Amino acid sequence: MKKVQDYYFKKAKQENYPARSIYKLEEAQQKNHFIKSGDKVLDLGCHPGSWSLYAAKISGGNGSVVGVDLQKTHIVPPSGSGRIEFICADIFDADFIPFLSSKIPFQIVVSDLAPKTTGHKFSDHLKSIELSRRALAIASQSLARGGHFYCKVFQGEDFPDFVNEVRHYFKKTKIVKPKSSRVESREVFVLGLEFKGTE
Repeated sequence: MKKVQDYYFKKAKQENYPARSIYKLEEAQQKNHFIKSGDKVLDLGCHPGSWSLYAAKISGGNGSVVGVDLQKTHIVPPSGSGRIEFICADIFDADFIPFLSSKIPFQIVVSDLAPKTTGHKFSDHLKSIELSRRALAIASQSLARGGHFYCKVFQGEDFPDFVNEVRHYFKKTKIVKPKSSRVESREVFVLGLEFKGTE
C-alpha cells in the first residue's frame, strides 16, 4: 500500500499540486463531471490548496474558487484557470454563512474537512460527522439549485444517517472510495448531485 501512496505523492509533485489529496477529487470528477467550465466553487477545508487549484483548472478562466480553512493558504493558479480567493475562517462561527452571502450562489461545494485524529475510531468518526454536517448545512444555504456537493466523511455508526441527510437535499447520491485513499482508511466521500433547494 505504501507504494500506492508514494505513487500519488510523486505524481502530485510532478503535476505541481501541494498534496496527493488532489486525486481524491480528480477521480470523482473524471467519473461524474460535476464541476463545469464557468462554475463558482466553494472549497471547505482547502489547505494546502490542491482541491482549489484543481477546481480552478476545471472551472477555467470564467470560473472562480473560494477556499476556506483555519490555516492561511496562498497559491497562485496557473494561466487559464479560474480566480482563487482564500479565506482564513472558522466555518462554525455564527457569522460565517452570513459572511458568504455576498459570494453566493455557488454551483459546487466541496469539503475535505477532517478532524485531528486521536486514534479512537468512534470519537474520530463523530468529529468527522460533525464537520460533514456543517459542510452540508453550508452547502444547503449557498448552493444554486441544481448544484453539487462532494464531502469527505469517516465511516461509522452515524454514517448512514448522514447519507440520508444528503439524500434529502439532492436528487442523486453516490458513495465514492477513491483509489488514492488508503485501503485501511475509513474515509469515503459522499457526492450529492442536483441540489433540490430548501423550499
